[in-house]
Amino acid sequence: MKLYLFRHGIAADREDFAGEDAERPLTEEGTRKTRLAARGLRRLAPELDLILSSPLRRARQTAELLVEAYEGAPPLECSDRLAEEGAHEALIRELWARRPVPRRLLLVGHEPNLSELAGLLLTGLPTLAMRFKKAGACRLTWDRIDLGPGAVLDWFLPPKALRALA
Repeated sequence: MKLYLFRHGIAADREDFAGEDAERPLTEEGTRKTRLAARGLRRLAPELDLILSSPLRRARQTAELLVEAYEGAPPLECSDRLAEEGAHEALIRELWARRPVPRRLLLVGHEPNLSELAGLLLTGLPTLAMRFKKAGACRLTWDRIDLGPGAVLDWFLPPKALRALA
Protein backbone atom coordinates (compact mmCIF):
# COMPACT_ATOMS: atom_id res chain seq x y z
CA MET A 1 0.00 0.00 0.00
CA LYS A 2 1.13 3.52 -0.79
CA LEU A 3 -0.13 5.58 2.12
CA TYR A 4 -0.08 9.34 1.69
CA LEU A 5 -0.50 11.57 4.74
CA PHE A 6 -1.48 15.20 4.10
CA ARG A 7 -2.01 17.84 6.77
CA HIS A 8 -4.82 20.35 6.27
CA GLY A 9 -3.97 23.80 4.94
CA ILE A 10 -3.71 27.08 6.83
CA ALA A 11 -6.90 27.63 8.82
CA ALA A 12 -8.36 30.56 10.73
CA ASP A 13 -6.64 31.13 14.08
CA ARG A 14 -8.41 29.61 17.06
CA GLU A 15 -8.24 32.92 18.92
CA ASP A 16 -9.82 34.84 16.04
CA PHE A 17 -12.55 32.34 15.17
CA ALA A 18 -15.80 32.75 17.09
CA GLY A 19 -17.28 29.32 16.31
CA GLU A 20 -16.50 25.78 17.31
CA ASP A 21 -12.98 24.53 16.58
CA ALA A 22 -14.39 21.79 14.34
CA GLU A 23 -15.82 24.49 12.06
CA ARG A 24 -12.65 26.56 11.58
CA PRO A 25 -12.24 27.04 7.81
CA LEU A 26 -9.20 27.43 5.63
CA THR A 27 -8.14 31.01 5.10
CA GLU A 28 -7.92 32.49 1.60
CA GLU A 29 -4.15 32.08 1.75
CA GLY A 30 -4.59 28.54 3.03
CA THR A 31 -6.94 27.70 0.16
CA ARG A 32 -4.57 29.18 -2.44
CA LYS A 33 -1.46 27.47 -1.07
CA THR A 34 -3.22 24.15 -0.49
CA ARG A 35 -4.60 24.13 -4.03
CA LEU A 36 -1.03 24.42 -5.34
CA ALA A 37 0.30 21.80 -2.92
CA ALA A 38 -2.46 19.45 -4.07
CA ARG A 39 -1.36 19.90 -7.68
CA GLY A 40 2.20 19.14 -6.64
CA LEU A 41 1.06 15.99 -4.86
CA ARG A 42 -0.70 14.85 -8.00
CA ARG A 43 2.63 15.00 -9.86
CA LEU A 44 4.13 12.65 -7.25
CA ALA A 45 1.05 10.46 -6.92
CA PRO A 46 -0.87 10.57 -10.21
CA GLU A 47 -3.40 7.93 -9.11
CA LEU A 48 -5.24 7.44 -5.85
CA ASP A 49 -7.89 4.88 -4.94
CA LEU A 50 -9.42 6.85 -2.06
CA ILE A 51 -9.09 10.09 -0.12
CA LEU A 52 -10.10 9.68 3.51
CA SER A 53 -10.46 12.92 5.47
CA SER A 54 -11.05 14.07 8.99
CA PRO A 55 -14.59 15.47 9.21
CA LEU A 56 -13.34 18.77 10.67
CA ARG A 57 -14.07 21.60 8.26
CA ARG A 58 -10.47 22.63 7.52
CA ALA A 59 -9.52 19.03 6.68
CA ARG A 60 -12.66 18.49 4.56
CA GLN A 61 -11.92 21.68 2.63
CA THR A 62 -8.35 20.48 2.09
CA ALA A 63 -9.60 17.10 0.90
CA GLU A 64 -12.00 18.81 -1.52
CA LEU A 65 -9.07 20.76 -2.98
CA LEU A 66 -7.23 17.47 -3.42
CA VAL A 67 -10.21 15.95 -5.23
CA GLU A 68 -10.29 19.07 -7.43
CA ALA A 69 -6.58 18.61 -8.25
CA TYR A 70 -7.34 15.02 -9.26
CA GLU A 71 -10.17 16.30 -11.49
CA GLY A 72 -13.01 14.80 -9.50
CA ALA A 73 -11.46 11.41 -8.75
CA PRO A 74 -10.82 9.55 -6.48
CA PRO A 75 -13.76 9.23 -4.11
CA LEU A 76 -13.73 11.29 -0.92
CA GLU A 77 -14.93 9.89 2.39
CA CYS A 78 -14.67 11.09 5.99
CA SER A 79 -13.58 9.18 9.06
CA ASP A 80 -14.01 10.40 12.62
CA ARG A 81 -10.83 8.44 13.45
CA LEU A 82 -8.75 11.07 11.66
CA ALA A 83 -10.06 13.76 14.03
CA GLU A 84 -9.74 11.79 17.27
CA GLU A 85 -6.50 11.92 19.21
CA GLY A 86 -5.02 8.50 19.79
CA ALA A 87 -7.47 6.66 17.51
CA HIS A 88 -4.69 5.09 15.47
CA GLU A 89 -5.58 1.46 16.15
CA ALA A 90 -9.22 2.08 15.28
CA LEU A 91 -8.17 3.88 12.09
CA ILE A 92 -5.91 0.99 11.04
CA ARG A 93 -8.70 -1.52 11.70
CA GLU A 94 -11.06 0.65 9.62
CA LEU A 95 -8.58 0.76 6.74
CA TRP A 96 -7.88 -2.95 6.69
CA ALA A 97 -11.59 -3.80 6.97
CA ARG A 98 -12.21 -2.17 3.59
CA ARG A 99 -12.69 -4.56 0.70
CA PRO A 100 -10.83 -4.23 -1.45
CA VAL A 101 -8.12 -2.60 0.64
CA PRO A 102 -7.12 0.61 -1.19
CA ARG A 103 -3.59 0.28 -2.60
CA ARG A 104 -3.08 4.07 -2.99
CA LEU A 105 -4.69 5.84 -0.06
CA LEU A 106 -4.51 9.49 0.95
CA LEU A 107 -5.34 10.45 4.54
CA VAL A 108 -6.08 14.12 5.29
CA GLY A 109 -5.80 15.09 8.93
CA HIS A 110 -4.20 17.08 11.71
CA GLU A 111 -1.14 17.36 13.87
CA PRO A 112 -0.02 15.70 16.06
CA ASN A 113 -2.15 12.77 14.82
CA LEU A 114 -0.43 12.43 11.45
CA SER A 115 3.11 12.46 12.84
CA GLU A 116 2.10 10.00 15.57
CA LEU A 117 0.55 7.68 12.97
CA ALA A 118 3.68 7.90 10.80
CA GLY A 119 5.83 7.15 13.84
CA LEU A 120 3.75 4.13 14.77
CA LEU A 121 3.90 2.73 11.24
CA LEU A 122 7.62 3.41 10.83
CA THR A 123 9.02 2.59 14.27
CA GLY A 124 6.21 1.23 16.42
CA LEU A 125 6.32 4.37 18.59
CA PRO A 126 4.24 7.56 18.26
CA THR A 127 7.19 9.80 19.16
CA LEU A 128 8.99 10.13 15.85
CA ALA A 129 10.38 13.65 15.45
CA MET A 130 8.59 14.55 12.23
CA ARG A 131 6.02 17.31 12.18
CA PHE A 132 3.82 18.05 9.20
CA LYS A 133 3.61 21.67 8.17
CA LYS A 134 0.20 22.82 7.03
CA ALA A 135 -0.40 21.36 3.53
CA GLY A 136 2.73 19.20 3.86
CA ALA A 137 2.70 15.51 2.99
CA CYS A 138 4.58 12.24 3.09
CA ARG A 139 4.36 8.84 1.44
CA LEU A 140 4.81 5.58 3.27
CA THR A 141 5.00 2.18 1.64
CA TRP A 142 3.20 -0.17 3.99
CA ASP A 143 2.31 -3.85 3.75
CA ARG A 144 1.58 -4.77 7.35
CA ILE A 145 -1.82 -4.93 8.99
CA ASP A 146 -0.79 -3.51 12.37
CA LEU A 147 0.76 -0.48 13.99
CA GLY A 148 4.14 -2.08 14.51
CA PRO A 149 7.21 -1.01 12.61
CA GLY A 150 7.23 -2.04 8.99
CA ALA A 151 6.39 0.97 6.85
CA VAL A 152 9.07 2.65 4.78
CA LEU A 153 9.25 6.43 4.42
CA ASP A 154 9.53 7.16 0.70
CA TRP A 155 9.44 10.94 1.00
CA PHE A 156 8.41 13.73 3.38
CA LEU A 157 7.86 17.16 1.83
CA PRO A 158 6.94 20.57 3.20
CA PRO A 159 4.22 22.52 1.41
CA LYS A 160 6.73 24.80 -0.30
CA ALA A 161 8.27 21.81 -2.10
CA LEU A 162 4.83 20.50 -3.11
CA ARG A 163 3.87 23.91 -4.44
CA ALA A 164 7.11 24.07 -6.45
CA LEU A 165 6.13 20.79 -8.11
CA ALA A 166 2.82 22.30 -9.22
